[in-house]
Amino acid sequence: MKLTTAGFITSISCMLFTSAPVWAEEDFWEEHDAVVESVNDPMESWNRKVYQFNQSFDQYVMKPVARGYDDTAPKPVKQSISNFFSNLSYPVVVANDLLQGKFLQGGSDFARFVVNSTVGVLGLFDPASHLDMVKHDEDLGQTFATWGVSEGPYLVLPFLGPASLRDGGGIIGDAYIDPLYAIDDTGARNALVASKAVDTRYRLLKEGDMVDEAAIDPYAFMRSAYRQARTQKNSR
Repeated sequence: MKLTTAGFITSISCMLFTSAPVWAEEDFWEEHDAVVESVNDPMESWNRKVYQFNQSFDQYVMKPVARGYDDTAPKPVKQSISNFFSNLSYPVVVANDLLQGKFLQGGSDFARFVVNSTVGVLGLFDPASHLDMVKHDEDLGQTFATWGVSEGPYLVLPFLGPASLRDGGGIIGDAYIDPLYAIDDTGARNALVASKAVDTRYRLLKEGDMVDEAAIDPYAFMRSAYRQARTQKNSR
């Protein structure tokens, strides 16, 4: 894999919304009532500053671009682009299946990736779902949890958003096994990363508004929701 330090940093800076987190799924908000709770947040003062930076970046850059994309691109095109990026990152899911010892699930997920990459024309379509091949979502943070690595303190990462020390390390590790970041052409890679960020932010428009309206203290609400979501995800 050829990924220079500068290229990796540039790619990471585009990853603010490149994967839809569990707390951004509509089902989560219907099933969970996130509340302000005591958490391991020793860097809260710094985290709040980073949170405000991320919010400003989203308000003035990501959200307007995502709304423009939503307003101009035809729905079938948007769906195909979402399918493509979901399929492209699926080797990360398969790798973490195997690292967690979920070998049957790993085989199923690999088959899903093959079907969508071939019959689905490089992932633009999702025939695997029509064949009742279940879609899973595994990441290195979950793998670390399976291995017994403790969560560590809560963090808010620039551009990347809420995390923990364990999950933050997982984000970096996943980037190194994601085929998207293995593309040698820096311009093509960064263009795809930026496109994925816009696609994912477009899919989170409604959920982002829900967070903004959910609580008097959105930071504390997000912190609680994130930890609840990760706990739920790690229990699957």
